[in-house]
Amino acid sequence: MEDQTRNLTLLGGKTTYAVEYNPSVLETFSNRHPERDYWVSFYCPEFTSVCPITRQPDFAQINIHYFPDQKMVESKSLKLYLFSFRNHGAFHEDCVNIIMNDLIALMDPRYIEVYGDFNPRGGISIKPYANYGRPGTAYEEMARQRLSGRIL
Repeated sequence: MEDQTRNLTLLGGKTTYAVEYNPSVLETFSNRHPERDYWVSFYCPEFTSVCPITRQPDFAQINIHYFPDQKMVESKSLKLYLFSFRNHGAFHEDCVNIIMNDLIALMDPRYIEVYGDFNPRGGISIKPYANYGRPGTAYEEMARQRLSGRIL
């Protein structure tokens, strides 16, 4: 177990919350089952960011689903990372894509999707979805199929 946790610095210590967007807080550990595909899902029902123009708060549930390869994201670091958006000015669509891009850079997953279910503001809800499948693999085709299934 020590090998899996030796690089984790956030568990068991005092929690410090970032006041600005901070992808450097993300940590990984080794996937103990890289030989198989399986889903890992995270739900963050208290995600907040701010409008980059008006600075009004935006509230959402962010859903993250991925097939790990060699690395997996540590959940407390993910929580602190998502909390770091609290004062970050970005449109809803940008938040979802930033989160996905940061997690791809961190873990190099086989497949990942991020969905933002933003609360209405001004009478309109925005629900951006982004996904990625590793290029040149069956996961790339999976990403295309799942994306096309979401189009109404």
